[in-house]
Amino acid sequence: MHALIGIWKVFRLLPSAWLLLLQFFILILSVVVNHSATYRTLTWVLGVLVLLIIAKVIRQTPMFTIIGLVFVGGAVFFSLLHLLGVQHVMIQVIAHAFEAAAYFSAAYGLLRYMFEDRYLTKDELFAAGAVFTLIAWGFAFLYNICQLLMPLSFQNPNITGLQTWLDLLFLSFSLQSATGLSDLIPISAPARVLAMLQMFCGVMYLALVVSRLIALQYIAHLPKQSSHKE
Repeated sequence: MHALIGIWKVFRLLPSAWLLLLQFFILILSVVVNHSATYRTLTWVLGVLVLLIIAKVIRQTPMFTIIGLVFVGGAVFFSLLHLLGVQHVMIQVIAHAFEAAAYFSAAYGLLRYMFEDRYLTKDELFAAGAVFTLIAWGFAFLYNICQLLMPLSFQNPNITGLQTWLDLLFLSFSLQSATGLSDLIPISAPARVLAMLQMFCGVMYLALVVSRLIALQYIAHLPKQSSHKE
């Protein structure tokens, strides 16, 4: 019982850390790719857990709470329809649109939270990592929407047709981190516009978030000024 209380306290105080941990598990699970019902159900459950943590993050940060929770609810509902066998393309598009909006909403809320705090804590460090992964995941959902509406949006020497989710996520992380390691190339105009927007977000993340963390760390180590004049 005490262990569960301790876990709940950690979850309540550091939701960004749990968010990062769940996304890490989803990445590990992506290595074992299969199309069984068990695998799809497990990935859906993990995705819903991420969305629930996003809902908690949205409620705890300066964010338009009702709008953010609507995004989370829509993502859960339409992704459940897809899991239950509704294979219409527009259902997938709407589900990914809600998911992208929920991830971007959480990233925005965490950014506002980080910039309103005056001291560097563990939560700020986890929030910085969570913002990066949330933006990367959000753009991966947008890339998937792009290829669902325009199937030839990406060129891959290894895969013809629709690209896998892991390939799109790898492209997203490559563009956002400015490493450029992906062999997936945006071809259509919408895909290239999304890629350019993500490159801009990646550069601004480094310029704003990293500099903010450095400033908070500097403030934390400033010598305390004496209240009495010598």
